[in-house]
Amino acid sequence: MTKTQHFIFILVEDFAHLAFSNAVEPLRIANHIRGEELYTFSLGAEDGQSVRASNATVTLVDHGLDNLPRCDRLFVLSGLQMRNRITPALLAMLRRERTRGTNIGALCSGAYILAKAGFLNGQKCAIHWDYHDSFMEEFPEIPLVRNVFVADEKNITASGGSATADLMLHLIERDHGRDLAVAVADQMVYTAVREATAEQRVSLQSRNGMRNPHLTKAIARMQDHIEDPISPSIIAEDIGISTRQLERLFGRYLNTSPKKYFMELRLERARHLLLQTEMSVTEIACACGFEATGHFTRVYKGAYGVTPTAQKAKLG
Repeated sequence: MTKTQHFIFILVEDFAHLAFSNAVEPLRIANHIRGEELYTFSLGAEDGQSVRASNATVTLVDHGLDNLPRCDRLFVLSGLQMRNRITPALLAMLRRERTRGTNIGALCSGAYILAKAGFLNGQKCAIHWDYHDSFMEEFPEIPLVRNVFVADEKNITASGGSATADLMLHLIERDHGRDLAVAVADQMVYTAVREATAEQRVSLQSRNGMRNPHLTKAIARMQDHIEDPISPSIIAEDIGISTRQLERLFGRYLNTSPKKYFMELRLERARHLLLQTEMSVTEIACACGFEATGHFTRVYKGAYGVTPTAQKAKLG
């Protein structure tokens, strides 16, 4: 008989319920299909009683953080405001489990917690795309990838949502073969199972119905130069077209100009950093390619109707 594997999911206040469901249901379905207990799982939280998800539902748990049983895998699952949910007790539990030799992973925004604990140095990791900007600013030494999950490192990570199901199906296939993983996906009516290397966000081509490689390359160049913006003429030269051609492409496909689109990318990055980090307005302005804080403030207010300083004050 196959050895039963036990997973523990540590649920952090405001955890993402979608990621939670996509984590536990593939395990339950695998047991159902095979008619045996391939996997068991239990839940943990700081108070050892219950924990609230970001959708306001409350989940009862089996363990506190100081009395965890032995397990084959432990996953930290968080969601919104994960920075404010990191406690000494949570970090102590993770370090204790690492000392015990437990396989530790993270789901959704949980990679941030593992990074804070010092677990991810030198490892590739995945986190929900909404946290990419702030994660890269805070942990520049950690090679963050845009993949849906990373399963070939000591600490495996998934970016949340349906990516969690992709990871679980990957583990089921690794443990019990592809046929079972496909059968579980079929039961979930999940027909678009992704490999680890798939990107989280819908590609620009898919989102806009575009198939123009020049436009895709131009936007990639912009994304690479948020901190040190380059002009549309340099972008056009880099990708081998004229500035006029570049203007026409942005007008045709995106109904905007290259200059305006680039500014929107920089402001979107700035907004993420304002909402998700403790960086000062001056630091954020610099990180998004604005030489003067006053100019950044005017442009940001024009786009979002509030100054960067007021935006941060709302969070306080």
